[in-house]
Amino acid sequence: MRILHTSDWHVGKVLKGRDRRDEHRRVLAQVIEIAQAEKPDLVIVAGDLYDTAAPTADSTKLVTRALSALRRTGARVVAIGGNHDNGAALDALRPWADAAGIELRGSYASDLSDLLIEGVTEGGERWRLVALPFLSQRYAIRAAEMYELTAAEANQTYADLVARLIAKLSEPFAEPGVVNLLTAHLTIVGASTGGGEREAHTVMGYAVPATVFPPNAHYVALGHLHRTQSVISPCPTRYSGSPLAVDFGEEENVCSVAIVDVSCDKAAHVRDVPVTSALTLRTVRGTLEQLATVNLPDALLRVLVREAPRPGLREDVQELLPNALEVRIDPDMLPSRSGERSAERAGRSPRELFGDYLDSRGNAEEGVRELFDQLYDEVSSNQ
Repeated sequence: MRILHTSDWHVGKVLKGRDRRDEHRRVLAQVIEIAQAEKPDLVIVAGDLYDTAAPTADSTKLVTRALSALRRTGARVVAIGGNHDNGAALDALRPWADAAGIELRGSYASDLSDLLIEGVTEGGERWRLVALPFLSQRYAIRAAEMYELTAAEANQTYADLVARLIAKLSEPFAEPGVVNLLTAHLTIVGASTGGGEREAHTVMGYAVPATVFPPNAHYVALGHLHRTQSVISPCPTRYSGSPLAVDFGEEENVCSVAIVDVSCDKAAHVRDVPVTSALTLRTVRGTLEQLATVNLPDALLRVLVREAPRPGLREDVQELLPNALEVRIDPDMLPSRSGERSAERAGRSPRELFGDYLDSRGNAEEGVRELFDQLYDEVSSNQ
């Protein structure tokens, strides 16, 4: 059978104030074109369909139309909720999804069988898929109790509970002659982050070892980390990555979807198909004179300016580079403050400290010190 594996669409993403709706339309249209060309039996969307738990009507329309178009290619379509998604809201779309022939799993239901999806390809290959939406630490113990694993104790780790949950759900994998698949939205220990993930759900106890996956799984389709990568695991395990760079930390990522060919008696073969429809993200640095020579009309820019801070500098940069979404002073231009000690500040007045701050930043604008004095006097007189 053939699988198209994608994840982390983040529809509704706003980057430094810029709406990326048109980019998402182009990206999802290209994913649909890839599905039409590759003719997968199954499409897996491994979480984070949206960038926010409260998507706009336009974002919902874009996602539902994309899922419907993927279904019209003839493939079965399974989508799970990620940490950015509102699981309950996705589940509220289940009547629509069921009518459209789309398997949508936003959160954990009381019925264990709801997370096990089965099918047969046109070629007669049987498959089963364990679909695990994102599981927060807040609900991990509740999920463990729900499926009657063992008594959940307060000192058990998130990884312990996820491992027990996967072990329980993958018990049917023991049956021979079936392609065993699993999709989840989580962080694997040792995997590389892409740069735009939500940090709180990437560290702080949310990482699990790859040993949670059963060795008799033929393929594990992961979402959450935005960089395309395979994971060392007891079974073939892969992050498809995001089909567009979500933030400037991801500008070096190669955006793609994964095409997986697998059968019950044949190891999974994975190849990445690039997705090139989004604008590239680039970081440039230099003086205003150097920035005037930059020619990247089809990129969204983060600009590190090698100039002394002053009012109007951002506007000057954006006049040269209209696609500059973020403008900052190059950190190399700022003096190191590692040697500064609190004792050196003791006994100095707010005016003196502010003056030192301006001097450390090379700010010589007229009137700034006087304006601070005026504001400080007004605040002090009201206390």
